[in-house]
Amino acid sequence: MKISKPKKVTWWIAVIAGAAGIIGTYVAIPVISGIAFWLVAGAFILLALACIVDGL
Repeated sequence: MKISKPKKVTWWIAVIAGAAGIIGTYVAIPVISGIAFWLVAGAFILLALACIVDGL
């Protein structure tokens, strides 16, 4: 399996989603705090897919 680096846009989306999830864990934000775990998990999955799928 060949691993490629993700595009900058994909990387930034994952970083922002992950950061929002981490911040939502420690600070009570109405919409984000309820789905904080899923934001971090989704960001990790997005980065993993971007490394596996070429052009993502």
